[in-house]
Amino acid sequence: MSIEIANESGVEVDTDAVLAVARHALDEMGVNPLAELSVLLVDIDYMSELNHRWMGGDGPTDVLAFPMDEGSVDHGPGESGPAGGEPALLGDIVLCPEVAAKQAATAGHATADELHLLTVHGVLHLLGYDHAEPEEEREMFGLQARLLDSWRSTRSR
Repeated sequence: MSIEIANESGVEVDTDAVLAVARHALDEMGVNPLAELSVLLVDIDYMSELNHRWMGGDGPTDVLAFPMDEGSVDHGPGESGPAGGEPALLGDIVLCPEVAAKQAATAGHATADELHLLTVHGVLHLLGYDHAEPEEEREMFGLQARLLDSWRSTRSR
């Protein structure tokens, strides 16, 4: 699995941990090992611009996900996946560490924990999960919590 990360936020971030949690989530979700993912960390101004341009929102948001290819999940025998095992571009996750820091302070946990949560959240969006409806929200957030718990348990060994 190829995961590229670029930190253009001006904020120091443990990019190795962000990569590790993204890889864990993708592995646990059965994503094709040939899939490619891009993670970009940006400042508030750029995140505000992206949020306005692509989501119609005002101001910065914490995470945006831009899916590219829906053929990256390994659905099992007889179900669709990438043709011929070709590498699939899963998409891009854009994180804003400054927004994450504010949310972490409000939630009472570390900024790193918030960035890990947002990374998993972005991965799930790339895989087609959403939280617009209450049932979707329960499913997505439950899965998000399970993935974060399993990742944290692997790190504490």
